[in-house]
Amino acid sequence: MSKIRWGIISTAKIGTEKVIPAMQRGEFCSVDAIASRNLEVAQREAQALGIERAYGSYEELLADPNIDAIYNPLPNDLHVSWSIQALEAGKHVLCEKPIGLTSVEGQELVDAGRQHANLKLMEAFMYRHHPQWVKAKQLVVEGQIGELRTIQSFFSYFNVDPNNIRNIPEQGGGGLMDIGCYNISLSRFIFGAEPQRVAGIVEYDPEMKTDRLASGILDFGRGTSTFTCSTQLTPYQRVNIYGTEGRVEIEIPFNAPPDKPCKMWHQRGTEIEEISFDICDQYTIQGDLFSQAILNDTAVPTSIEDAVANMKVIEAIVASGKENAWQTP
Repeated sequence: MSKIRWGIISTAKIGTEKVIPAMQRGEFCSVDAIASRNLEVAQREAQALGIERAYGSYEELLADPNIDAIYNPLPNDLHVSWSIQALEAGKHVLCEKPIGLTSVEGQELVDAGRQHANLKLMEAFMYRHHPQWVKAKQLVVEGQIGELRTIQSFFSYFNVDPNNIRNIPEQGGGGLMDIGCYNISLSRFIFGAEPQRVAGIVEYDPEMKTDRLASGILDFGRGTSTFTCSTQLTPYQRVNIYGTEGRVEIEIPFNAPPDKPCKMWHQRGTEIEEISFDICDQYTIQGDLFSQAILNDTAVPTSIEDAVANMKVIEAIVASGKENAWQTP
């Protein structure tokens, strides 16, 4: 096999507008089927995207013997249950972030993955695979900013639609689950460690009951990470990584555009270098890396255990906000 045959469970916009078109451009991906709970919807999306087969239920797609791997962009509360069913059907699974509603639920998926050790399983944190993050990690590891001491990150958008899934708490809505997970993930990724303790301030929308403004401090022992995320602020994102001798600033750290170059700045002493990256699509890279792991039977880029660790930090931030005290993830 030269390409992995992918099936998509759900016609969610993240899949139809971003991930599927990107994977169709991949060297090692072939998107062969898509499923919805409504056959007409699946058929419409299949036709629009040039996908060969459409199914009116997720079960039908999982039963397709000509599908090797599943991409799961279902709502957060359905991530774990359908990913486990996909594993049980013998399919490799790439599941959207966050891995589930709780770390306990996420651990259920980890345990299921261990029972199907021949299958690949990963959380779809696409940003990590973009060359700008590979470069940022390299600069830190190689000491190009001196000793890493602190990270500052910000991620926001404005959405007050009560019918939007991001604003429905029962389905895993709220800023921390939707975008704060990036702030936390990047901090753990760059430090290469888990925070020893965290503190959070979390503000909730009085009507929708989802967190709309959250700030956190992650204490890694040898340094800190501070962040703010919001679902009700002007859209903006930025990351700054500071060391004793330099810093790295990433202009568009999370929603890196697939149609124009990205750039970052590396300051060492008084010298500032602008680093530009060729046009690429982080979703294409993610799909190809996961497919290659299947084809070559190698480890996936990010372990599924990492997803549970990230969820534990989110939960600790929430607990800190409620109890007004430091928490240990």
